[in-house]
Amino acid sequence: GLVDVPGVGTEFVAHLVAQPTVYIETTIVSYLAARPSSNPIVKGYQEVTHRWWHERAKDFELFTSLLVEREASQGDPQLAAIRMELLKEVSVLGTSPGADELTTLLLHGGAIPAKVPEDAAHIAIAATAGMEFLLTWNCRHLANAELWRRIDEIIRDFGCEPPVICTPTALLGDSSDVV
Repeated sequence: GLVDVPGVGTEFVAHLVAQPTVYIETTIVSYLAARPSSNPIVKGYQEVTHRWWHERAKDFELFTSLLVEREASQGDPQLAAIRMELLKEVSVLGTSPGADELTTLLLHGGAIPAKVPEDAAHIAIAATAGMEFLLTWNCRHLANAELWRRIDEIIRDFGCEPPVICTPTALLGDSSDVV
């Protein structure tokens, strides 16, 4: 149960003991559902993703979006079914006018290229929902250190705390033997 701390509301205490929140982006379920790759780098990403999902996901509160569900449902029907089954374990965030507005700001502010509005939307949905992490293998536009400063600035100017955008490797914790 919650500890009664004088002068501190139970909502605040509940937040202190809650699990960290993670927005699961489409590439995560795609790597989980995919057949093992012959490319050694991609195969390594798949293995790390499986390891995170089976060993660490339980340590986080997992969320996704309708956008991820839409993306995951496309392509090879057999793999899409596996991706959708994986997403059944994850809470779905709704869209909001704030997320739509932040998506536009990320696209027009030079943080995310206009040709990939879905990437900006993933960031905006996660940020406006207060997610602590956005988990992805999209290092071109999401987990990209060169774009991070502008993404961070736009999200903060909008009035939200930016999520940490990272790959599963970064969330393996102490169990990581990945360099």
